[in-house]
Amino acid sequence: MKNKVNFFSPQLLLLIKRLGIILLCMQLTRIVFLFFNWSNFNHVGFIDFFASIWFDCITISLLAFPFIFLSLIPFDFCEKKGYSLVLKFLFHFFNIVFIALNLVDVVYFSFTQKRSTADLLAIVGGGDDFAQQIGSFFKDFWLLIVILVVFLFLASWLNKKIKQEKKSFSFIKKTIIFIFSLAFFIVVARGGFRLKPISPLDASTFTRVENSALILNTPFTMVKSFNQSGLEEKDYFDLKTELTLFNPEQKTVPQNLLPNKTNVVIIMLESFGNEWVGASGSKNSFTPFLDSLATKSLYFKNGIANGKKSIEAMPSIVASIPSLVNNPYISSPYGTNEIHSLASILYKEGYETGFFHGATNGSMRFDGFAAQAGFKHYYGRKEYDNDAHFDKTWGILDEYFEPWTARKLSEYKKPFFATLFTLSSHHPYFIPKHMIGKLKKGPQQICESINYGDYSLKKFFQEAKKQVWYENTIFVLVADHTSSTKSEIYNQRTEMYKIPILFFDPSGKITAKKETRVFQQLDIMPTILDLLNVETNFYSFGKSYYNLAEPEAITYIEGTYHYFKKDHMITFSNEKARNLYNFKISKKDTPDSLSYFRKESKLSERKIKAIIQRYNRDLIQNQTKVNEKKNKIYH
Repeated sequence: MKNKVNFFSPQLLLLIKRLGIILLCMQLTRIVFLFFNWSNFNHVGFIDFFASIWFDCITISLLAFPFIFLSLIPFDFCEKKGYSLVLKFLFHFFNIVFIALNLVDVVYFSFTQKRSTADLLAIVGGGDDFAQQIGSFFKDFWLLIVILVVFLFLASWLNKKIKQEKKSFSFIKKTIIFIFSLAFFIVVARGGFRLKPISPLDASTFTRVENSALILNTPFTMVKSFNQSGLEEKDYFDLKTELTLFNPEQKTVPQNLLPNKTNVVIIMLESFGNEWVGASGSKNSFTPFLDSLATKSLYFKNGIANGKKSIEAMPSIVASIPSLVNNPYISSPYGTNEIHSLASILYKEGYETGFFHGATNGSMRFDGFAAQAGFKHYYGRKEYDNDAHFDKTWGILDEYFEPWTARKLSEYKKPFFATLFTLSSHHPYFIPKHMIGKLKKGPQQICESINYGDYSLKKFFQEAKKQVWYENTIFVLVADHTSSTKSEIYNQRTEMYKIPILFFDPSGKITAKKETRVFQQLDIMPTILDLLNVETNFYSFGKSYYNLAEPEAITYIEGTYHYFKKDHMITFSNEKARNLYNFKISKKDTPDSLSYFRKESKLSERKIKAIIQRYNRDLIQNQTKVNEKKNKIYH
């Protein structure tokens, strides 16, 4: 055994021990991650942790390669004290980076349900949101800072315990060890002997789809998403077959239920997931006003959000374009593509258009996308121009901004199309002093904030009813996404996209009804066009409620597509269907029924592939709009 150990040079032994400390710290952060997000992972086994060690080894070999290289250089000067201090610094530097990035997702994962990627930096850099909220982050998540310090002290203590052996190795032997060691770490960094380096998408081959985030680590997903080449064109079907399965180029079917030139107001409700909405069946409702409005509306109990972030909701609702890409559509390389949204289509029909969001201008890049989508006016914190109503972290409080929006719309020429994006039910869930003690609290901090958002929504409608345009306006209320939750039921993939969507017509011409069929954010644009009796061709990944085709919905997260149809949700990753669940049964541990629905899963798999093929090609070629010439070629 002694001779076997002697094969390793002192530099290699020291490196292995230090990398072992980094690996230990990464596993400890994973345990913390699992502890804080336990309700998201119902089936965790030893195999998951074995797989996680492999991904951590890959990450260390990939990102800490400069440290590895410098630790193994076979020259005599590497044994000098100054050089040793450089290596010690690099060891602590990489360890801090790995620990800190993993701890970010201890909290952020509950909002996004995925490990963070490079798009997080784009979101942080979009506007002044991060600078405004950094104080609240330190206040709310101080425990993570304590954990970071503890882990760093542990790593420093363990590093001091390492004793470097003094053994004489010839330059030739050290060079051989250097070459073979680097080759070994390069192979590990690639994920083994494979044609292509391992990626986050491969995580689902090691575990259940919903456990991918557990075996991955944030440094790995961050580096793998930097400078991505973007989407790649798929060739599942020929164009004729593709068109029989899916075609986003559609034609409106006017319903003649509403008068021509009816006004439209879309209200996007921050984080109003079904978990908190009584109309959806929640036993503990924090939305009494929204619940009452749902009884007078065409209400979709099984509304589906097409993403888990506000930045993903915007293009889905306004332009019927989902974010079936690792970075949200807005911050992806395709965010500047030419699109035909509700705003641009209705502007041509004579509508005045405006986008209202009380956050600091530039937040989430909404102002840029609003302009890209064709909105002629944008109203944010700057235009509101009264920081007495600023919550000091996020934006203008909803109870002030929403009634102001209603009054501002009275200045518009008719007809008009406007969107209002609420914000108070977003972290840090600020409640103004005069409302403390007047709102309903619940099991999570967001509950009181949701109740405040519902209170503010009521104030909007109270003000809107005073305006002359109210009776000739259709209101669409839709949550942007679900909120973070501790619930083992609402954390399941079958539940984590369910949101309230409702169409409210004060004149009563749209029949009030609680609809149980699937209806996604992508379906809002084509439904509005049909209700407004607009006659046009349009481009949409959703379908009108009045379209006779079977309803469906699609979402994407961490390399996995979720496809909703009839009563089932199918997960699709690495080119095949992985699971099938009944999403209309709201209970813990919904069983996987894929083996019982093979025929249905194969049909859905073909539909998913057709959507992916068309989506990727059109985004790459900047063809996310109706193209008569292209359409003639296809047909």
